[in-house]
Amino acid sequence: MSEVPAYVAPHGLLAGKNVLVTAAAGAGIGLATARRCVEEGAWVAICDTHERRLAETAEALAELAGGGKPLAMRCDVTVESEVQGFFDAAVDLMGHLDVVVNNAGLGGEASIVEMTDDQWSKVIDVTLTGTFRCIRAAMRHMIPRGSGVIVNNASVLGWRAQVNQAHYAAAKAGVMALTRTAAMEGASHGVRVNAVSPSFAMHPFLAKAVSQEVLDELVAKEAFGRAAEPWEVANVIVFLASDYSSYMTGEVVAVSSQHP
Repeated sequence: MSEVPAYVAPHGLLAGKNVLVTAAAGAGIGLATARRCVEEGAWVAICDTHERRLAETAEALAELAGGGKPLAMRCDVTVESEVQGFFDAAVDLMGHLDVVVNNAGLGGEASIVEMTDDQWSKVIDVTLTGTFRCIRAAMRHMIPRGSGVIVNNASVLGWRAQVNQAHYAAAKAGVMALTRTAAMEGASHGVRVNAVSPSFAMHPFLAKAVSQEVLDELVAKEAFGRAAEPWEVANVIVFLASDYSSYMTGEVVAVSSQHP
């Protein structure tokens, strides 16, 4: 197993940018992305459905920034009025949005023959339709401005088969297709849309939700013999959000060491 590399020092890639990140409380990719954006010089607005963790995250980001707290609002991406309220509040506070990172998603385990309609629909609504709602809100703001960047969180399961993951895989494959379509619609208006496709990023909440047996199986598939750190995925998100990726749109970038 390879060792986790040293945390990468910031380079000011998002200096002066206004960034909105969904599902940013807790300990996963969303939080790592919000932290990385602050470290790279951005002003951030974050949302989540867990209010206590959201408040704690806001405190931590404020300390990191050495200033006031970021906008932190409860927002359920399955509720259009809450999505619109969050985006409106962010624009009212910041003036405009340069970057939107759509991180909200929901997983679960069930075989196709045992999966209920409710299980299927809930994962699709959060992971795919929730991403659509946020892309729509972002593009309605960015297209009139003639600029903006959207980064979606997909998954290698949108490409690769894994048992008991039909709903999640279908949702993430949908996120990939949605990314490409939104990119084509945004290109003539100066709006770029890309996605990351992580294989396996480890964090404490995942360890509580997934059995050790499954985690061991996932690690065994990784060429480095370990899961990614959430900040390693966040680094790629920041790259896609930054001007360093100015000629990229409609791309889905795998953040993976997984071999076939």
